[in-house]
Amino acid sequence: THDAAPAILPAPHGGMPMNGSNHHPLRTLVVLPLLALALSLSPASAARAASPEHAASANKASAAETRMAMRKLWEDHITYTRNYIISALGGLGDADAVAARLMKNQEDIGNAIKPYYGDAAGDKLTALLKEHIQQAGVVVGAAKAGDKAKLAAEQAKWSANGKQIADFLAGANPNWKKAELESMLQKHLDLTTGEVVGRLNKDWAADQRSYDAGHEH
Repeated sequence: THDAAPAILPAPHGGMPMNGSNHHPLRTLVVLPLLALALSLSPASAARAASPEHAASANKASAAETRMAMRKLWEDHITYTRNYIISALGGLGDADAVAARLMKNQEDIGNAIKPYYGDAAGDKLTALLKEHIQQAGVVVGAAKAGDKAKLAAEQAKWSANGKQIADFLAGANPNWKKAELESMLQKHLDLTTGEVVGRLNKDWAADQRSYDAGHEH
């Protein structure tokens, strides 16, 4: 288990702590690239780069780029989770390789937040997400074995891990509400379970519906 994340996380490079009142992560995302750009330009160009109009345009581009990068990482998360479900339930030879790639995705997600929340926060998120994946493997194994009692117990542990992740994220950024995060993470677990059950029952339509819903979610 892991301790709950602090309400205020240290900023990278020993800067001011990040909280909702004076330092939003996207502000760091935008200000640092703009500062670097301004330092590399001539005085006249730097003045234009620092203008409100230019800053607003750069803010929008940077926020969009960050959003797309994070979406890619979470796309990888659900895609390689699905690949693992298919390989593990089917007894395919690539199951371990897929599991390793899925674990790397959790490192990638943790590393992606380090510039905004610090190394310790990124490592914490990676550890929680790796627990999420490890527990998913146990849940898949219990479902494949048809052990209903073990499956229920392991799903409860899976849900508890989801609550830990929600607690961490809500503590990292006050704009993210803990109750909403818990609900979203549980929905992710439910939809992933739907894929497992659908494939075990050879109900391919149900399996695909769960994945499609999980993708949209």
